[in-house]
Amino acid sequence: MATSGTRTFTLYVNEVIEEAYSRIGGETITGKESSSGRRSLNLLFKEWSNRSIQLWSVSESTQTLTSGTANYTLNSYTIDVEDAVISVTNSDNTRTDYEIERISRDDYLKIPNKADTGRPSQYFLDKQLTPVVYLYPTPDSADSFRYKERKALEDITAATETIDIPNRFLPCAISGLAYYLSLKRPQIEMQRRQELKMLYEEEFNRAMQDNREKVDLKITPDLRNV
Repeated sequence: MATSGTRTFTLYVNEVIEEAYSRIGGETITGKESSSGRRSLNLLFKEWSNRSIQLWSVSESTQTLTSGTANYTLNSYTIDVEDAVISVTNSDNTRTDYEIERISRDDYLKIPNKADTGRPSQYFLDKQLTPVVYLYPTPDSADSFRYKERKALEDITAATETIDIPNRFLPCAISGLAYYLSLKRPQIEMQRRQELKMLYEEEFNRAMQDNREKVDLKITPDLRNV
């Protein structure tokens, strides 16, 4: 028997909710429970953002710098900045990227003269509701702050949408949603809820084990102050 030859299987939001409800059993799904399922799925993805980095949510963004301006407001959906460089356009239109170090709030606070100007070598990310990045020294030219931005997963707003996750994460999304929904049904036994939670954690951890950059770890000692 021939195989399908396709690799495009996915589930829409309503199918994910149906699958999750079928795992916990009980009454048939009503329109109200479908809406509740979408809300719980959104909450589940917010919880994922507190766990670790989802590589598919990381993309490169660029902020054009203004001479004399030290702080820049990022996107409201930015969760974190993973890496950053200062990108300088040379006279021959080639580009040179300079490493920039991330520092803490305390380290930035202790800089004596934040008005010093030059090519930035450090940045502090102030994680407000809308994050703000502070550069030091204050830029003295219109270079670019290029950074790897970790974004919040896209909201779920309709039953006919697909989900902003790779298909390999569908099993743990369904397991997590089943656990969340079981908490809303008082007739579900505690033991069954614990089983659903254990399955969710197992499938999430298994998916995250493959969600990593598979490169060799290199440790280089800093001998500058030795």
